[in-house]
Amino acid sequence: MTVIPGSQQFVFRWLLQPYWRMTRGLTIGAQGVVIDKRGHVLLVRHGYRPGWRFPGGGVELGESVETALGRELDEETGVILGARPELFGVYSNHAVFKGDHVTLFVVRDWTRQRIPTPNHEIIAQDFFDPLSPPPDCAPSTLRRLAEVFGGAPRDQIW
Repeated sequence: MTVIPGSQQFVFRWLLQPYWRMTRGLTIGAQGVVIDKRGHVLLVRHGYRPGWRFPGGGVELGESVETALGRELDEETGVILGARPELFGVYSNHAVFKGDHVTLFVVRDWTRQRIPTPNHEIIAQDFFDPLSPPPDCAPSTLRRLAEVFGGAPRDQIW
């Protein structure tokens, strides 16, 4: 497994951001709050950044956000959408890149016939009680869990 240490992640992003800005004035991602029958939520751990997070990823050129979400859920977790997910919110993620935005969907209708083997991108995945998330959850994940499950006011910032 290849893990990029924090300082190298910063340099990696710092070098790529000018390219992203020139080729993409705006980037957008799609993430899913996948809820199981117990009401627990699926979270993943990436090999390149700390904390538990929602599965998802970037929207490619010519792809809708829903299509990107379905592709990313399948690739990362083996989750296949059974029906259209519910758009919960669109957030600005300017801490990562000034033009970055994240769409968040709630996914209640889904199936899964396989769980991908851990790899360099997704090193772990599991379901958690959204009202008692793991202690090393990413701050943005904690804020979204509070919005979706705890009735917290929706923020515009990821």
